[in-house]
Amino acid sequence: MKERRDYYCKLQSNFQLTADGTTRVSDFKKTGGRTYYYDLLRVVKHFPKSFQFKYVNGDVIDVPDEPSFVKSRPINGKNSNSILLKLNAIRHYNFVEDKIPFLNKKQMAVWRGAGFRPNRKLLLEKYFHHPLCNVGRVDHHIAEGKQRDYLTDSMTIDEQLEYRYIISLEGKDVATNLKWIMSSNSLCFTPKLRYETWFMEGKLIPGFHYVEVKDDFSDLIEKMEYYNNHTKEALDIIHNANLWVSQFKNAKQEHLISLMVADKYFEQSGQKQPND
Repeated sequence: MKERRDYYCKLQSNFQLTADGTTRVSDFKKTGGRTYYYDLLRVVKHFPKSFQFKYVNGDVIDVPDEPSFVKSRPINGKNSNSILLKLNAIRHYNFVEDKIPFLNKKQMAVWRGAGFRPNRKLLLEKYFHHPLCNVGRVDHHIAEGKQRDYLTDSMTIDEQLEYRYIISLEGKDVATNLKWIMSSNSLCFTPKLRYETWFMEGKLIPGFHYVEVKDDFSDLIEKMEYYNNHTKEALDIIHNANLWVSQFKNAKQEHLISLMVADKYFEQSGQKQPND
C-alpha cells in the first residue's frame, strides 16, 4: 500500500502552495463533473477544514505547475506534480465476469467507439473491411465524409467478450475499456500507452499484461496469428492481467490508499505534521 501511495504521489520534498487556484477543504464545491467532485470530496473531507489543495478536473494530459490532485497524467517525463487519485471511478472501474474461455472465443479482433481521433481513424481505414476484424465507429452524429463508411452498430461489452482480441485505444488520455478488458478472458491489444491513472498504466508491461501493437497497427494481424498459434502465452498474459486487476477490487483498501495519498500531500505541503 505504501508503494502504491508513493507511486501516485511521487513528491520527495516539501513544497508550498501559492494562493492562486488553491481550495480549502471547507470551501470545496463542484466545479466540474459530478463524479469528479464526489470522488475527491470522499477523500479530502477526512482532513481538517483549513487544509488547502489544488486539483484539475477532467482528462488531464499536462502536468500542473504545482502539485495538484488529478485523474490522469503523462507516463513519461517529470510528472511528480500530478498527484493521482481514483477520480471518475464509476466510468473507469467497471470490471467484468467473463464466462467464455479464451480458446472458445472468436479468433478475431474487435473494437467499438467514437472515431474522431487520428489513431481511431487509422484503425478503421486499415481494418474495417478485414475479415479478421470487427471494428467500427458508433458516433453517427460526428462522422463526416468517408468516415461515414465506417459507421456501424454499437456492441455491448458482453458481445465484445465473444472475441479473443479486444483493441484498446487511448482517447484524450487513457482508454476507458483497458480496465475491463484486462479483467476478462480476452487478450488486450493496444499501442504504446502514453497516459496513466490510478490503474497505474505506467507499470504495465507489454507482453506480460497486454499485447503492444505498433502505432500504425501494421502488425495487428501478425500478432493475432501469433497468439492463435501460441495460446499458452496468451493465457499467461490474460492471467497476469487478471492478477493486476485484482488489487483494485478491495474497496476498503482502495479508499485507505486514497487517504494515504492525500495525507502525504498535506504533510509535504507543510500543513500536517508527520504521524499527526
